[in-house]
Amino acid sequence: MPRFQLVSEFQPTGDQPEAIAALVEGLRRGYKHQTLLGATGTGKTYVMAKVIEAVQKPTLVISHNKTLAAQLYAEFRKFFPHNAVEYFVSYYDYYQPEAYLPQYDLYIEKDADINEEIDRLRLAATAALFSRRDVIIVASVSCIYAIGDPEEWGQVTLRLARGERHRRETVLRHLVSIYYERNDLELARGRFRVRGDTLEVMPAYGETAYRIGFWGDEVERITEINPLTGEVLADLEEVTIFPA
Repeated sequence: MPRFQLVSEFQPTGDQPEAIAALVEGLRRGYKHQTLLGATGTGKTYVMAKVIEAVQKPTLVISHNKTLAAQLYAEFRKFFPHNAVEYFVSYYDYYQPEAYLPQYDLYIEKDADINEEIDRLRLAATAALFSRRDVIIVASVSCIYAIGDPEEWGQVTLRLARGERHRRETVLRHLVSIYYERNDLELARGRFRVRGDTLEVMPAYGETAYRIGFWGDEVERITEINPLTGEVLADLEEVTIFPA
């Protein structure tokens, strides 16, 4: 299992070593609440990164707004370049709830504009939690709202391994059931296409796609590809595709 590995040219100084040791000890003792106080620029994010490295547990970092969440996301990605640092905030660029103004007898219909990149990052965060332990999720308060049953979400994932036997039609139906759309012309997020004995899928949370080659009902080859050029990036033994 990959371990959290902090990458930084800095070393703890001043009160930081004492704060790190106290927070780590508190976590090991099972304290539910601890508070780290410090002025702006005193290295609180670095202290928390050292704590994460010490305890080696998946971590949720919650910010009260998107701006600070984005800043923390960038900082933790620099501290942990070899681990999964993910971003989970509301995907609405604009949201107008439905409303009724009785004085004008006016009904305002609900309207929203979804940011596709943030939607992808949210799905990537969920997928990371199911596939690895070295995960840091940087989130706004939107993460406290339910997005479904984790057990149910995990049960509907599609897992394929080289050498296994799967009927291609069953695999295609499974993809449709987890909200992937078939489009044999354009491969994009949340879509798949079929060309002869080859299935290509681009996960809704990914920037690359998977190409699965069948020989009859046997999975003959699995590769990670560039969805635009078709270039093979890596040969894989297995792949897990999470719902769109």
